[in-house]
Amino acid sequence: MKPSPLRWTIAGLIGLATIVNYIDRNALAVMWPEIAKEIGANKDDYALLITVFMIAYAAGQLLFGKVFDRIGVRRGFMLSISAWSLAIGLHAVTASIAAFSAVRGMLGLSEAGAWPGAVKANAQWFPEHERAFAQGLFNAGASLGAIVSAPLIALLFLKFGWRGTFALIAVLGFLWLLPWSLIYRVDVDRDPATRDAQPADTTPRLTLKQLMAYRQSWGIVLARLFLDPVWWLFVSWLPIYLAETFHFNILQIGLFSWVPYVGAMLGSLFGGWCSGWLIANGRSVHQARKWTITFGALLMVPGLIAAMHAATPTFAVLAIALVLFGFQVAIGNVQTLPSDVFQQGSVGSLAGAGGLAAVIGTLVTTWLVPSMTVHSYTPVFALAAALIPLALIAVWWVAGPIHRVGDAPVHEEVPST
Repeated sequence: MKPSPLRWTIAGLIGLATIVNYIDRNALAVMWPEIAKEIGANKDDYALLITVFMIAYAAGQLLFGKVFDRIGVRRGFMLSISAWSLAIGLHAVTASIAAFSAVRGMLGLSEAGAWPGAVKANAQWFPEHERAFAQGLFNAGASLGAIVSAPLIALLFLKFGWRGTFALIAVLGFLWLLPWSLIYRVDVDRDPATRDAQPADTTPRLTLKQLMAYRQSWGIVLARLFLDPVWWLFVSWLPIYLAETFHFNILQIGLFSWVPYVGAMLGSLFGGWCSGWLIANGRSVHQARKWTITFGALLMVPGLIAAMHAATPTFAVLAIALVLFGFQVAIGNVQTLPSDVFQQGSVGSLAGAGGLAAVIGTLVTTWLVPSMTVHSYTPVFALAAALIPLALIAVWWVAGPIHRVGDAPVHEEVPST
């Protein structure tokens, strides 16, 4: 059956949702220097808020992975985006670290739904050779959100203050629900007669225990554990890094901190195009995914080394742009692997497990940042560089061959110890 062009509209809407997701997520980091002064907080308090967010985000990955598998993409996104828009709006009425912890937890739990939902939608609507590019579009939305969020938040802050800014950006998610509900009228996984792109999935959903009986699942989960902390290091700490290293104020942060995410956006699109091009030119899915992941990972190392020696903010953000370009080339293909390996009914659950592993890795680095950055951020950049070979080991050795596995667990697939 010829795929319907509707799939690109769906992909575009999900990409738009990730833009909103990152505007909401990054607002606290951009405005933190002023918020901290008003409520009497410090860098350890900020690390605590990241921890609360990430723990809730981990729980949300598992929760929404199962939710999307059960209630479908349409209703899953409506639930997730409604909850996170309410959560970011509640930031406007907070006045203490305890209150911020509560609303950050709510935000993390609900924002987590975007990624298992994107992976599941990808599996439903796109054939194999288009999936990495579609995932790249979703990830480009996150990068574009990070690009626009810094200057947008800085301008809104100057006009309306931090409370007014939180209230205004909360409206964006609720506005997104209107085109989504009009265009995506029926969940294709709950009404197979509406499916345009892919055959209806009639296979039973595997439990998480069954999924983890395969070495491919372990490779995917471990790759997320080691790779994702690099992304979150810059998402969570880039504005603080610029403020502490180069003594930037909020306006200067807004003018500089968007630059690395241009690299990330380009990497998202290139990584998706690259593996799709390799498949279209005769390479197997196994080769296309792993070669593209490796290329992206290897680009990250010189970028991190350059960031360690950055003496000016311009050089620093350009070096970090290279890091995030490579990261997105790699991670878009890692995130596509669940749909390469398992049937659609189990993709959301494995994507959620990978997201949980990503959060665990990120929490460890988050706890280390305050103590490792007393004098400079060089030790943290070195730690990030050390994680990249571990991610490649997970992809090449632990995961083994990338192909569609059976519909029931096969214990021979478990990696030997």
